[in-house]
Amino acid sequence: MRFLPALILLLVLPLFAGAAELRPSARLVEAEPEHLQPGRCVVYAEKDSFLASTAAEYYVRGRVLADRVVERRLVRCPEVAGRDIEHYSREEFNRLALAQPCVSAEQYAHDVKLGLVRVRVTEWETPHALRTANVGRLYRGMFIGQKLAAGMEIELEADLLGACAP
Repeated sequence: MRFLPALILLLVLPLFAGAAELRPSARLVEAEPEHLQPGRCVVYAEKDSFLASTAAEYYVRGRVLADRVVERRLVRCPEVAGRDIEHYSREEFNRLALAQPCVSAEQYAHDVKLGLVRVRVTEWETPHALRTANVGRLYRGMFIGQKLAAGMEIELEADLLGACAP
């Protein structure tokens, strides 16, 4: 009888060997929190911490349209040879942002489940200073290369969104 748990583990483990990793965003969507229900106001925010004393907050606010869990293969992040991310152009940074989440080397590629939320944009505030060009998804009225406009739809991982302040 003392070998029974080991035997069960040997029989069950292969069933999970190929299972996709459940990311926090997928767990959040599966938990069905109130702030991710269709019609609810959500916000994606970034802080400009270049000058800690004047840290500004930039955001995109909108209404949840839908959420879903998708399976995706994490592949190697696009890199620019010989340069750190701080020296990327905006286009290079956008290419990296669109690939997120990704892994540092091909040997770490694996399948994951992501919780994605589709949001209809209602308002936004973005940074304009050149020093913020490769800091976040928001820059000069854009969200990763898309010009922000009222009513447009964007999709983000669930764990990047917060509920709007009442």
